Amino acid sequence: MGCFAFLKTMMFIFNGIIFLAGAGILAVGIWVKVDNNSIMGALQGLSGAPPELKQVLNVGYLLIAVGGVLMLLGFLGCCGAVRESRCMLLTFFVIILIVFIAEVAGAIVILVFKGLIQTLITQLGVTVVDSIRKDYGNNPDVTGLWNTTMDLLKCCGFNNFTDFTGSPFFQNTQLYPIQCCRLQSCSYLNATVANVNGCLPALMKIVDSNAVVIIAVALGIAALELFAMAVSMSMYCHIKSTEA
Repeated sequence: MGCFAFLKTMMFIFNGIIFLAGAGILAVGIWVKVDNNSIMGALQGLSGAPPELKQVLNVGYLLIAVGGVLMLLGFLGCCGAVRESRCMLLTFFVIILIVFIAEVAGAIVILVFKGLIQTLITQLGVTVVDSIRKDYGNNPDVTGLWNTTMDLLKCCGFNNFTDFTGSPFFQNTQLYPIQCCRLQSCSYLNATVANVNGCLPALMKIVDSNAVVIIAVALGIAALELFAMAVSMSMYCHIKSTEA
């Protein structure tokens, strides 16, 4: 009984955390869909974007769905543990199992279609550069979004500073954004000497430098899911045996 009480407490705490995390993800997903000035809203406004990008831009709906599923899981786990409900515990186990299988399948798809993802990024880059040369310095939303992104990632343009050549900002000032060389007068020569990374290479560098952390987090999540399935099934079997 002492072991069962411990599992019951751990189940309640674990699923309470899942419920709160789901609520947070759900809130972020709703914010992404509501905030038209977010980066997703800016990408949706790009003319000539590749058709595959439309699927990427559904990330808001994905976050809402994930948040909803996590909240459901947390609710089932907590209530199943407190009420010692076999039905709730079994439902919790089945959902966790489906999520685990989907994650494994998703990882396999990413590995198999890695080349397609690279092609999509290349196509996106062409569209983004065209948008910069058309709207940067003319459209306040695009200009503000890029300035914020470049300040945050310490980068310049999508590929490099030449992305801004021909933009309204460049045509009016004959200069590049200050983020491209960290000087007040960001001329072509200064930008060339500064050689600030583009935002795509900067983002990829961040991902590469934190690859170990990302893999560790992914493995940690998988371990927690396996632990949750083991605990829920153990409680299910214990309750079933006591009711028999």
